[in-house]
Amino acid sequence: MNREKVINEYFCNLEKSAYSDMIELFTEDAVVESPLLGTMKAAEFYKEIFSKTSNSKITLMNVCKSVSDENTAVAHFHYDWILSDGMPAPFECVDIFTFQPNSDKIVSVKIIYDSFKTRDQFAKIDR
Repeated sequence: MNREKVINEYFCNLEKSAYSDMIELFTEDAVVESPLLGTMKAAEFYKEIFSKTSNSKITLMNVCKSVSDENTAVAHFHYDWILSDGMPAPFECVDIFTFQPNSDKIVSVKIIYDSFKTRDQFAKIDR
């Protein structure tokens, strides 16, 4: 198992808005918990996020394995996100990945960041 490789692929797919490749990294019933959209099935979450993205650049700073749970890893990164209306919405973030036991498939991602500025910009897209 190479979960660090999966996390790197995850960020490459996120940066490229590569929906099909992204969904391949997850179990069928995987979920994403996000400050912007709440908890959603991964397939629905990435469809929504990618539809609201025109461009993004990710700078991965740290990937850490849990000391108490072999199925958990954490990634710390900076996300230079450009929304579909052209508005920049950059933020620093931590994603907590939970993997299916004995597998490289992602079961859940919990996204943690201060969404104060991003939330307002994201909401304007639908207006």
